[in-house]
Amino acid sequence: MNGLVHESAWGRHVDGPVVLVTTVGSAAGAKAAAAALACAGSEPDRAALLIDLDEGPAPRSSLVATAGARKLEERLATHLPRAGVASRGCLCRLALPPDGDWVEAVAAALPLARESAAVIHLPPALARAALVEPRIRPTAALLRADLSEDRALAALAARNLMREGLRLAVLKRPLAWLPGRAALLGALPASAPGLPIRIRERLLAP
Repeated sequence: MNGLVHESAWGRHVDGPVVLVTTVGSAAGAKAAAAALACAGSEPDRAALLIDLDEGPAPRSSLVATAGARKLEERLATHLPRAGVASRGCLCRLALPPDGDWVEAVAAALPLARESAAVIHLPPALARAALVEPRIRPTAALLRADLSEDRALAALAARNLMREGLRLAVLKRPLAWLPGRAALLGALPASAPGLPIRIRERLLAP
């Protein structure tokens, strides 16, 4: 484990929804969609956890964050001291490299979110590993797909996910720049033009 995960976080039960967010083909905007979903699943005293399996730089905490986001950041920093953790607005973001022991780190992080929603943004190549890992247990999935270019591939991915018993939604267009940027900052209000309400309700249902 290289010291990434503190053992006391292992094995705890996860009650909140766990949503996988990934891309089909060359579609863009999955990360912003994942952040928007995490914003929708957050409350002032109970922040959603956004886990980002990406090669990008480690996140930095913002000057403005809810009490729930800061508390979740503290718990994650204690149990995953070498991971990139940051409270941003209404959510808490955990950045992990998409290689090495990411499965162990995700499995350790999810119980720390307790009853909050957890949204995992990951590349398509890692989706199968997340699906078969019993400690992750996703409940839903969001596919960001351009159906005009990748309809057949999106249909295949959708069938595979529904076969696993997941609630599924397909986002046909990326978020506009402004709501996408606000979502990544954890500052997308529920009234803003972000993800369609039907997608939020379907994926975040308990």
